[in-house]
Amino acid sequence: MAASGIDLAAVLASFDETWSPRTVSTVNDYDVRVVHTRGEFTRHSHPETDELFLVLSGSLTIRLDDGEVTLGPGQLYVVPRGVHHQPYAPDGADVLLLEPRETVNTGDNPGALTAPRRDA
Repeated sequence: MAASGIDLAAVLASFDETWSPRTVSTVNDYDVRVVHTRGEFTRHSHPETDELFLVLSGSLTIRLDDGEVTLGPGQLYVVPRGVHHQPYAPDGADVLLLEPRETVNTGDNPGALTAPRRDA
C-alpha cells in the first residue's frame, strides 16, 4: 500500500472552532497541529518549550513584550521558551503549530480558551 500525505486544507475544513488545535501528525515527541484563529488569544508563555507558528492562510500577529511579529502565508516564527506572547488575528488565520505533545495551548495561563488535545 502506498503512503499518502496529509491534506491540511481538508483537515482545516473538517472543523470550525477557533483556537482549538487539531493534531495532524507527530514528529518524535512533538505534535504537528493546525488551528483556526480569529480575534485575540490568551497572553501566555510555555516555560519548558519553544513554540513554532507557521501561517498557512490569513495574517497572524504575535504580540510580545518587546514588540510584535506579523506573519502572512508561508511565514513562520518561533516563540522562545518562557517568552510571554499573545497571538492575534483580527481577520482570522489558519496556522500550523509544532510543539511537544503535552503542551497545553494556553501554557501557563489556563482559562476559557484552554483546549484539550484533539487528533484530526
